[in-house]
Amino acid sequence: MTSHLRSAQWYGGDDRDGYIHRAWMRRGLPSDAFSGRPHIAIANTASDLTPCNAHLDEVASSVRDGVHEAGGIPLNLPVVSLGETLLRPTAMLWRNMAAMATEEMLRGNPVDGVVLLGGCDKTIPSLLMAAASVDLPAVVVPGGPMLTGTFRGKALGCGTDVWRLSEEVRGGTLGREDFIRSESAMIRSRGHCNTMGTASTMGLLAEALGTVVPGIAGTPAPDSRLLESAHATGKLAVELVREDRTPSSVLTRASFHNAIVALAAIGGSTNAVVHLLAIAGRLGVALTLDDFDRIGSRVPLLVDLQPAGRFLMDDLHRAGGLLAVLREVRDLLDPSALTVTGRPLVDHLDDARIWDREVIRPREEPLREAAGIAVLRGNLAPDGAIVKPAAASPHLLHHRGRAVVFDSIEDFHARVDDPDLDVDADSVLVLRGCGPKGYPGMPEVSNMPLPKKLLAEGVRDMVRVCDGRMSGTAYGTVVLHVAPEAAAGGPLALVRTGDVVELDVEGRTLTLDVPQDELAARTPDRATTDAYAAPARGWERLYIDHVSGADTGADLDFLTGSSGRGVGRESH
Repeated sequence: MTSHLRSAQWYGGDDRDGYIHRAWMRRGLPSDAFSGRPHIAIANTASDLTPCNAHLDEVASSVRDGVHEAGGIPLNLPVVSLGETLLRPTAMLWRNMAAMATEEMLRGNPVDGVVLLGGCDKTIPSLLMAAASVDLPAVVVPGGPMLTGTFRGKALGCGTDVWRLSEEVRGGTLGREDFIRSESAMIRSRGHCNTMGTASTMGLLAEALGTVVPGIAGTPAPDSRLLESAHATGKLAVELVREDRTPSSVLTRASFHNAIVALAAIGGSTNAVVHLLAIAGRLGVALTLDDFDRIGSRVPLLVDLQPAGRFLMDDLHRAGGLLAVLREVRDLLDPSALTVTGRPLVDHLDDARIWDREVIRPREEPLREAAGIAVLRGNLAPDGAIVKPAAASPHLLHHRGRAVVFDSIEDFHARVDDPDLDVDADSVLVLRGCGPKGYPGMPEVSNMPLPKKLLAEGVRDMVRVCDGRMSGTAYGTVVLHVAPEAAAGGPLALVRTGDVVELDVEGRTLTLDVPQDELAARTPDRATTDAYAAPARGWERLYIDHVSGADTGADLDFLTGSSGRGVGRESH
């Protein structure tokens, strides 16, 4: 029963340990299951409490069939699942825990390779962080977006239209009954959000990184072709093991270059920045915040999808999908980047075509000429902040205004609709205490709802500045991921209501117009410091003590770098 396979460390030999491992795993498996056949884990984030991933058990069945057909042994491995819409205080608090738990389950079990099944926002990032850390042969099957729902004859974008409609209710232009009536129409089918939110973005970027079989990402969840692709991926997983094609051989600096180009061309979520930085950190790839600006900021936006445009994810799929987009920017891609197929990503672009030039714009007719994420620096963000010009109002990309400061999201909710709040359309809303340490977990609250009295006046966008994140389905002129965050001693903690804040996206600056000596003399007020009281125990305590800043991916400091697939001690 000897074999070159990793699983043979458990199942090989005629001693007591080999006997125990084989005997406990038989349960219907044939004897040759332990004689040179690769054991493939199916890391499955299906959960009823992660509704966007609830269909992944069916996808796993197709993966299982493919693994069997290729001669492998498929093993369902439920892993930590993070439901974006339900999990409190924020799913981002648990991303690193999910990655750590999955890593340890892959390292500690007798598996030779893994198929990663994710969909909802944090599941694909956490799975890729885990796979990068343990470096077993791995491939991703994205769960896919839901089909487009309609209300009163108009398409509804999951998430984006929630923000839009809820603001219309607050502004008095939409009745609450109609708002509630649209609820049942928005979620038409299985799958994750159908806008270019974080879930769609990370599924597509997993393909741009080379970890998905090219052409699969973006396939709608109910589409039978997703199951066909899952079957093919199961077969490929066995090949990956036999060729020892690992994440470290696929996820190179060239791969991250291509992911940044793709992020800009599709108008993807700003959340991709912290996820890509974290994945790169697990591999030791030297990726920095400035790379997003250097590589992606001048890439044209070609995909006309909400929240930056009009259409939705099933439109992108029928229009040609990611490969058709990448073919238009092929000259900007690094041709050396490989995929799980063993071939370069660019080799898969030859047959790609645009079938709807309204949804996917040709290179010569972009939605915007240069709409990639911009990285800002200045005395308000020494370690950087980001803004998504494609989701912003052009007239606000260069703006000066008086700060209206909120010390926490609770403070914001308590005061934003106060008719006596000293705020106007030119004000800059500043929200702090929402970074990785300050919340903790860096929630999606940066796209603050506008003050009700301004909505009534017809205002629909304002400059907003925050050390937290923004939902990938949201829109507006929002500066986010401000680093260092306020809770880590960043200058954001020193801003006072009435200070002048200047945003200059073209100049890549975010500045507080306060003399440096005055700023140096300031200390955070009591309300600010009280908001950062640390929990005494559990994961939150560990997280706050070890989480890094948004500018490096908000991972835990002791999880950066790959620790490999080896297990130092035998099981007892």
